[in-house]
Amino acid sequence: MDIVPMGSLRHCCCQLPKMGDTWAQLPWPGPPHPTMLLISLLLAAGVTHSDASTSCPVLCTCHNQVVDCSSQRLFSVPPDLPRDTRNLSLAHNRIAAVPPGYLTCYVELRVLDLRNNSLVELPPGLFLHAKRLAHLDLSYNNLSHVPADMFQEAHGLVHIDLSHNPWLRRVHPQAFQGLVQLRDLDLSYGGLAFLSLEALEGLPGLVTLQIGGNPWVCGCTMEPLLKWLRNRIQRCTADSQLAECQGPPEVEGAPLFSLTEESFKACHLTLTLDDYLFIAFVGFVVSIASVATNFLLGITANCCHRWSKASEEEEI
Repeated sequence: MDIVPMGSLRHCCCQLPKMGDTWAQLPWPGPPHPTMLLISLLLAAGVTHSDASTSCPVLCTCHNQVVDCSSQRLFSVPPDLPRDTRNLSLAHNRIAAVPPGYLTCYVELRVLDLRNNSLVELPPGLFLHAKRLAHLDLSYNNLSHVPADMFQEAHGLVHIDLSHNPWLRRVHPQAFQGLVQLRDLDLSYGGLAFLSLEALEGLPGLVTLQIGGNPWVCGCTMEPLLKWLRNRIQRCTADSQLAECQGPPEVEGAPLFSLTEESFKACHLTLTLDDYLFIAFVGFVVSIASVATNFLLGITANCCHRWSKASEEEEI
């Protein structure tokens, strides 16, 4: 029997031997009994299954491919989840960041709930391998913008909730590019003053759009979006009563969907050649009048100075 030095034990790994190695080390006992062969196969299947899955994370509950880690005061996401997770809830925690590649191994994920956390942004490519993800809830966080690559490759998304992100100021024009199956989009109660038409016109399946509770500035730049929304209002349910203009002053407090083409008439005013000639003529007249006025004021000042000087000489 070989004696293993104690110093080498610290470098040993606790690994299960491969089935081929195990049989190679045993003396050949003859053909295996069918019962023993069946037991060996079942044990091998059990080892394979245990390698492919991960136990339920601490502070979470796992049942039927649903992992619930909500309301546990977590400051970070659990490091390991069962590989076959379909529904993951991390809601009502204090999570401030999600590490890059966190969802890479969970290709079966359908529902991800991250509402009511402290997220400021998400890493690029987070959903790159989440091709089956259908429902995503990011409401009640601190997101400040939605970049172009935020939902990259997540083409199966049907529902996205970005509501109640008070610092959300910008949505990139290509933020929802490729999400042809998206039906429900909630952008309500954020800090949006403007939304590009390009961000929405690539969503042919959109049924519900929530945009109320934002400080919309209903200037000329909003006209294309409002015109598109009016044309889709029959097919797309929107919270039209909650969407109001916060500026400019002349339309402050007006419902967003109450604005018509007449409201943006001033945005389409164009000047003709006669208008330019008239403006040039008025400018010329004003400049001549200004020169003449300055000339008269100069003469008047000079006369007053001479008169005052003459009066002083007479008194002497």
